[in-house]
Amino acid sequence: MVRLSNNLVGILNLLTFLLSIPILGAGIWLSNRASTDCEKFLERPVIALGVFLMIVSLAGLVGACCRVSWLLWLYLLVMFLLIVLLFCFTVFAFVVTNKGAGEALGERGYKEYRLGDYSHWLQKRVNSTKNWNKIRSCLSDSKVCSTFHDKYLSDPIEKFYTEHLSALQSGCCKPSNDCNFTYVSPTMWNETAGAVYSNPDCNAWDNDPKVLCYNCQSCKAGLLQNVKSDWKKVAVVNIIFLLFLIVVYTVGCCAFRNNREDNSYGRYKGPY
Repeated sequence: MVRLSNNLVGILNLLTFLLSIPILGAGIWLSNRASTDCEKFLERPVIALGVFLMIVSLAGLVGACCRVSWLLWLYLLVMFLLIVLLFCFTVFAFVVTNKGAGEALGERGYKEYRLGDYSHWLQKRVNSTKNWNKIRSCLSDSKVCSTFHDKYLSDPIEKFYTEHLSALQSGCCKPSNDCNFTYVSPTMWNETAGAVYSNPDCNAWDNDPKVLCYNCQSCKAGLLQNVKSDWKKVAVVNIIFLLFLIVVYTVGCCAFRNNREDNSYGRYKGPY
């Protein structure tokens, strides 16, 4: 007898299999055109995700529709592990992004960011020289500061100070407000001769477009602010996906039970 749970698992996994094809295709496309560290970093997880979804969905599809109990059992095991991992990651994302916020400045439209305000785990990631060199390469490839320079080039200083800058623009493309540098253009500031700075970012600043404030603590903090914002959004999506996985897992358990009952019934009847 055709079982509703088996059909439902089959349909859901067919849709997942179809979804995995463009994901895998996107990963292969990225690998063929990757020329920067950022693109090379993205291609592997995208390909891995596509292959994973394809294999798991095939296992669920064949296990449910062809009544292959061991394959369906393997599918349910992977689904259970995925639910546990997704739950742990979601909790972890909320914990590590709980701290940190921009500092509002008087008469400034933008905020400034301090690395020490963020979780120690996130600080440790960006303070690693190996990690930060890759991130710097990504920031340079994204042209975040050259775009920033072109956008606000015509601003007089009074207007520039009222602009609502992004966390990366504020942290990486201009010096800290603590430095009191003289404004020339959005990415060019003159230092005060003989000044002593309490903020180490002031000494790290350079008008060279390839340097700017990429070595500043504020740039790392600006990146973490972006990470915090993105991870919060991802965590919300994860909760919705987690509920969906739990429903699929429950239906899959029903299909597995149906397979076992059908197999037991077949053995009980025996051949005629």
